[in-house]
Amino acid sequence: MINLLILLHIYFVSFTDKPEKSAPALSPRAIAQRTQWNIVTDEKDYPVCTLYKDSLRKMGVRIHHESRWFNGVTCEMKEETAQRVLQLSFVDGVEMTRDSTNMSSQKAPARQYTTSPLYTDKQQAVYNLHPLHQAGFQGQGILMAVCDGGFYNADTLSCFRDSLALGHFDFTDDKDDFFGPTGNHGTCCLSAISGIAEGYHGAATQAQYYLMRSEEYATESPKEMDNLVAALEKADSLGVNIFSVSLGYSSFDNPDWTLPKSALDGRTTRVSMAATIAARKGMLVCVAIGNEGDKPWETLSVPADADSVLTVGAVDTLRTIGVFSSHGPSADGRVKPDVCAVGVRTTLINSLGQIVQSNGTSFATPLVAGLAACLWSALPTENAMQIRERIIRSADRYTTPDAQLYGYGIPDAWVAYTMNPAAVDYSFTEIEAPRKILRGGQILILHHGQVYNVAGQRVE
Repeated sequence: MINLLILLHIYFVSFTDKPEKSAPALSPRAIAQRTQWNIVTDEKDYPVCTLYKDSLRKMGVRIHHESRWFNGVTCEMKEETAQRVLQLSFVDGVEMTRDSTNMSSQKAPARQYTTSPLYTDKQQAVYNLHPLHQAGFQGQGILMAVCDGGFYNADTLSCFRDSLALGHFDFTDDKDDFFGPTGNHGTCCLSAISGIAEGYHGAATQAQYYLMRSEEYATESPKEMDNLVAALEKADSLGVNIFSVSLGYSSFDNPDWTLPKSALDGRTTRVSMAATIAARKGMLVCVAIGNEGDKPWETLSVPADADSVLTVGAVDTLRTIGVFSSHGPSADGRVKPDVCAVGVRTTLINSLGQIVQSNGTSFATPLVAGLAACLWSALPTENAMQIRERIIRSADRYTTPDAQLYGYGIPDAWVAYTMNPAAVDYSFTEIEAPRKILRGGQILILHHGQVYNVAGQRVE
């Protein structure tokens, strides 16, 4: 399928302030959860100024979506218009995020899947999810968002017939139907969470969820990162508890925009900062680390570098790391991935309703998101960071993390559920919990940007 090239460039225009503060852009559910977990409403919760947006529209600017967290808009305009916009008194900056001259005109090749008679019990046993299911915890009361590039047939497949889907949102420029043949990838990721078929049971089939699309198949550009920011912000406004995203960015059609590896520190790109903001707002964000382990890039992508998310690597059912699973640590030395799940020959349901197997950290990620949903349904009074901490502390390498391949290892759902609450009792004010890092072969502790040895002494 060939896409028409868009002749105008895409920009992110940031504003100087937010003069309008009528009400935070949050649903009643989101407000109630903020109250429950003592999360304070701040400047980021108020929408972008309507007057500023209207002023841009009068100049011929087409706004795609806005970001209240970064106080700006993603928009389409001519280069000469961008120069005029930059001169406006309320504009803080103008950044090009997609150059039409560097767009590919072809859709990405379809991912290959292998049909298989194998079902889900074996892969869920790897992280011991069955006891939580048997205790009746399958994600009840948890609201999830699955963000991807395509959900072909997800609205008609019988495996999702009884699922608790609430709706969908498209943050891309793709003009085809949301559930059309743009991509199979999101459908497979969704099946890992909510698919039900003979011999097949997703990880959290009783969770409610929204579907979101941020990946554009006609191009690879920084604009897609801002699409993902918009999806995270929408999920926050809806009161989503768990956000599962199997997308990552490092290189683009325009090579000038390729990220330096020093930027993989969780604090450089908007999308990684947004993932951390989402965590601070009470959401558990699960992100695939990427599939570059056996490629020249080798390391993780963004937003897998974000702080306070669950970055997920891929193992097989024998608990061995997949050769393709991207390597950590983050550029600032934090352990990545955080945990691993089955991403080698993962059993899934594709857009034809077939039970298949495929490889990718993309498929390990929704398994961890589903684990988190089951755990949170069992512990509804805890907050996102406590659930995250339980999962990490339950992992088989927690005391001796591998900062390059396994991270803290493979979690154990039942251990996470039954562990002493005192081990995970901290608030969102301590969101950047102490983390083990590996430096020069020595395990050190990173906390609030400072490095300490295991005895608690500061290390320069």
